[in-house]
Amino acid sequence: MAQAPLRSTRRRVVSGVLGALVAAVAVGATACGSSSSSASSTGAGSSTGGSGKLTLVAYSTPQAAYNAIIPLWQKTAAGAGTSFAESYGASGDQSRAVAAGLPADVVNFATGSDMTRLVKAGLVSSTWNSNTYKGIVTDSIVVFIVRKGNPKHIQTWADLTNPGVTVLTPNPITSGGARWNVLAAYGAQLEQGKTPAEAQAYLKNLFHHVTVQDKSARQALTTFQNGQGDVLLDYESEAIFARQHGVPISYVIPPQTILIQTPAAVTTNSGNPTKAKDFLNYLWTSQAQAVFALHGFRPVVPSVATAFASGFPQPQKLFTITLFGGWSAANTTFFDPTSGIVVKAQQ
Repeated sequence: MAQAPLRSTRRRVVSGVLGALVAAVAVGATACGSSSSSASSTGAGSSTGGSGKLTLVAYSTPQAAYNAIIPLWQKTAAGAGTSFAESYGASGDQSRAVAAGLPADVVNFATGSDMTRLVKAGLVSSTWNSNTYKGIVTDSIVVFIVRKGNPKHIQTWADLTNPGVTVLTPNPITSGGARWNVLAAYGAQLEQGKTPAEAQAYLKNLFHHVTVQDKSARQALTTFQNGQGDVLLDYESEAIFARQHGVPISYVIPPQTILIQTPAAVTTNSGNPTKAKDFLNYLWTSQAQAVFALHGFRPVVPSVATAFASGFPQPQKLFTITLFGGWSAANTTFFDPTSGIVVKAQQ
């Protein structure tokens, strides 16, 4: 499939309600620098016991979107007077940190398995995914980020293993995005009619072309921006983020790719559960979903998704985590540290 840049739809959006939302987003983004919201890579500040304060712990890529969403929510009656501490990083690391005691009121991870870890630890309710959207706040897909103009003519998964092609992908031990990349690569082979053995052989060949594995998707993007690699496997939202910030890249939607679904929930030990739940619910409003869309994420609210549809081209074949039996089965099959397919592919 040809390069799929985010078109001018994002600026034009639609008239009426969503047009007003775009203006509100701009106001919110401007207000962010002077609001009581604070962004911290270390998650400084405790969420428990402090009236009017929430701590958001999230994976690395939605930080810019939250920098716009939080000020908008703070302008609502429920959010007025609420300050924020924020922590962004590799999804697996963030999940493990919360399980180990990092304060959090609201969590947003890259994979369902990172949320399951907190459910097992009693830090997130087992019913976290019982709402209309099954706890998923945004969608994305795995794409190929390439050098501007796509000089190596990368179009398909087979092209990634051509002689002389170097590939970047984050480390699947720490990064949820990396796990999506692995499943996208493997699943694409199955969708082409190949056997599981052939898909595993492809994955092993692909890792022979991988030169750098950073901790997170955002770090991998920085490494690519600094000149390493011919192709970066990444979220579509990261490709859009890079283009919006003037990074000279192109990106390709492969013919077969996976639907990335990122979950969010309120923790059971939140010091401000009412405010935390209100903020979480706000993420599914048309206002917040429009902000996510403007920052490169595919909306999960149907009306907003429809409004932004032309900005998000559909792959020829889009599959989901259900192809692998869900996250529990995928973790065992692919990411078990001793017997998983990834360990074998990297040997």
